[in-house]
Amino acid sequence: PDCPACLVLDVQMPGLSGLDLQRQLAGGSRPLPIIFTTGHGDIPMTVEAMKAGAVGFLSKPFRNQDMIDAIKEGIARDRETRKQLDELAEIQARYDSLTSREREVFALVTEGSLNKQIAHQLGTSERTIKAHRAQVVQKMKADSVADLVRMADRLKIVADAETQRRKALPRF
Repeated sequence: PDCPACLVLDVQMPGLSGLDLQRQLAGGSRPLPIIFTTGHGDIPMTVEAMKAGAVGFLSKPFRNQDMIDAIKEGIARDRETRKQLDELAEIQARYDSLTSREREVFALVTEGSLNKQIAHQLGTSERTIKAHRAQVVQKMKADSVADLVRMADRLKIVADAETQRRKALPRF
């Protein structure tokens, strides 16, 4: 769905059990928060469900308010997950707008390299690196290098293999 949601499952369902369905959904691109209900639960089953990310595990009979509270929590979790995924997609779109050279500069800046070091590694002038760095900051809508580092961390960006190879070469 295109709105925050959660799933309410009984542990014992015909065919696939609720726990089996939880395992299958966990492998998806965006698993939904799950609330389990059961009339035949035990502690190991509860622990398994909760370790796999269940929002709640309600034993029957349960109070209506307990279910309402669990659903509210599940929807709140999904809303937060959606927000984080939207933010990540926005950062990815900004990163995708960078040229290949700007991506190299981005990776090296976020690793802590100075303009002078980056220029040497990429075989260009420091002035050119300053221009690329300014473009990176503008395109990524960053307020600081710390912002760029946080973005790189969220995107799991590191300098590419060629840049790493150049970095490893002896300097004379």
